[in-house]
Amino acid sequence: MAHVVSASLRAMCWSTRSRTSLFRDGPDGKRATIHGSLPFGPQCPFQSMTPISIIIPCYNGAATLARALQSCLIQPEAAQIVVVDDGSTDASTDLVAHYGRLDPRVCLLQMPYNGGPARARNWGAMHAAHPLLAFLDADDEYLPGALAAASAFLMQNPNEVSVRLDVEYTDFPAELTCHGDFARHAATLSNTVPSSLIIRRAVYAALGGFPMDDAFRRIGGEDGAFSWALRDIFGNRRLDDAKRVRMHYHAGIHAERYFRIALGMQTPDPADTADAFRFSRQFLETARVGIEQLRTASVAAVPAVSALPNHAA
Repeated sequence: MAHVVSASLRAMCWSTRSRTSLFRDGPDGKRATIHGSLPFGPQCPFQSMTPISIIIPCYNGAATLARALQSCLIQPEAAQIVVVDDGSTDASTDLVAHYGRLDPRVCLLQMPYNGGPARARNWGAMHAAHPLLAFLDADDEYLPGALAAASAFLMQNPNEVSVRLDVEYTDFPAELTCHGDFARHAATLSNTVPSSLIIRRAVYAALGGFPMDDAFRRIGGEDGAFSWALRDIFGNRRLDDAKRVRMHYHAGIHAERYFRIALGMQTPDPADTADAFRFSRQFLETARVGIEQLRTASVAAVPAVSALPNHAA
């Protein structure tokens, strides 16, 4: 199942058809349910600026989703906000529908079953209408000017395929934030979490999207695997002059586990660590092969793909 979605993402690099006709089917050929408009085409009101499609995976995120959506709506570059509901049983879908009635940039895509955040992000990316993608978790938020800074950087640096935003970690336990090495590990995590990433859609598709191996659903780390491949093949700059994304602490947040392990407060499971490294390495090697195939193939009809920079060369 995972390889089908990754192959479909890579196919985005080749397609010249209308975005309205692509990728309506989900995993196993099941239909997505799409509510709201996908604002693109000649009538798009955002053509005078750099438009960004924001993908928000959501599973029972009603308690924080409004905050995330509001932080997107104040970003002028947010031309499309796709909330991918991953089988929620709370009021998440009603909340998205409400915001969709207030602003046509917001649309809801419902997964046919719970597939995990990586699959939700990839499915949302298949419906993205714009050349830049941003990913925001439903419990995070953008700070004012976040996407303006990212789009300006990518416009001024056309050879860069992506950029990371610096993350502010709010309300995390003091035993973590007061540790002498917290800032160093916080910077490392800012280079990994999906909410910090803005990436060119063609490159995201060429990499195959976030890895969807079942092992990552069990142990986490699909965002780390994607970041490793992105950094190794293309490089991945981060704007560290200001905090532009806010991550709010809550019980069970994966970031807390990362910090506790990184700061020596918790011992990782050796088997999980080995599995994460093995699957991340496999994803990296697959991504390398896929990128090289795209570089060497005849892609005259898609010059953006043939011009993919090779930072690893």
